Amino acid sequence: MQTWHEIRRFPLAVQLLLVNQFGVNTGFYLLIPFLATHLTENLGMSAAVVGVVLGIRNLSQQGLFVVGGSASDRLGARGVIIAGCALRTLGFALFALGDELPVLLAASVLSGFAGALFNPAVRTYITQEADVRRAEAFALFNVFAATGALVGPLLGSALLLVGFRTSALTAAGIFAVLTVAQALVLPARKAGPGRGTVRADWREVLGNRPFLAFACAMAGMFTLENQLYLLLPDGARQATGWDGAAGLVFAVGTLAGLALQLRVTRALKARGQRGRWIAAGLGLMALAFLPPALVADVSGGPDGALDGALRVLPVLAGALLLSLGVMVAQPFVMELIPGFGRTELTGTYFGIFYVVSGIAAAVGNTVVGWAMDTGERSGAPWLPWACCALFGLASASGVARLRRRGSLPVPPKPAVPATA
Repeated sequence: MQTWHEIRRFPLAVQLLLVNQFGVNTGFYLLIPFLATHLTENLGMSAAVVGVVLGIRNLSQQGLFVVGGSASDRLGARGVIIAGCALRTLGFALFALGDELPVLLAASVLSGFAGALFNPAVRTYITQEADVRRAEAFALFNVFAATGALVGPLLGSALLLVGFRTSALTAAGIFAVLTVAQALVLPARKAGPGRGTVRADWREVLGNRPFLAFACAMAGMFTLENQLYLLLPDGARQATGWDGAAGLVFAVGTLAGLALQLRVTRALKARGQRGRWIAAGLGLMALAFLPPALVADVSGGPDGALDGALRVLPVLAGALLLSLGVMVAQPFVMELIPGFGRTELTGTYFGIFYVVSGIAAAVGNTVVGWAMDTGERSGAPWLPWACCALFGLASASGVARLRRRGSLPVPPKPAVPATA
């Protein structure tokens, strides 16, 4: 009930974008997690070709965030959001209708570029509309995103009983509805006057050293957050000998976010500087990998269901700590990003932030994957857990150093009413 009252305190545009994010994640997760299986089992493609299709989608999104951010600044966030949802409608429809590799590659490019458009644009719009309540807005944004990420795979699993094309067309239909809803309801905001060229905007942002240092420091957050889908599920499967245990990890993180995210953000916002809480959240994320590391050396499979349940508890505790760390840090990260530069470049700052931190996080995930393989071969299963803990501590130290140097921006303050 408290969450519902908090939602109603925001402008209609923010409320719509929260619902939009629920729909975006529902449509995405009911299709993409099952795409590789469709390409291999239904279409008979090799693993290498599947890797190309999935890689093109990811590259089209991660590599072009800055394009979506600049478009938001120059053209207005509303039109970019609508265009992004429309492109993803087309991309997901192509996944349903095309079996040939060129069609699938086109679908990957369109769906990836769509994400590159509306992701920074949505964050830009929320920043503009939420004003001094950005942290609460982004906290609610995380709640709706997590709910969609939970509903999407469940709906996708059910739709696969009918067929993959049904899933893809349903996902496309969701984005079509979102496109129409935003075109009809989302208010237009006038874009700020552009000064110079887009290239000059990029140079200005890339020349902002505190911002780039902050983006690189946040690579640890993205790297560790991704372990909810890689290392922690693998640990749960090994602890229990049951493939379904991976779902427990995801459920723990999602349910914790739904129950606590808004409360955590509101409680911390009034207590101290944002940099302190971002560093604390990253430190908590680092600590999340210690409980699973302590039981990683346990050899052999579980001796019955009770033993498996006991073995998986440290992994689930790690998932809960990791989710709490994300809850503490992420809303304040989103709140601070626009403060590094001019208001007219909010979208560009979000776009370049995701490009820089995304590249750094990709490197971090590669290291974690190497540590998993090396640890398995060398009899050191604790190695990937230790790597993740070090990543988190390094990121927390980086943010703490920026805070001590005064390199982090001050969040917006409420306007003081004029006196007569």
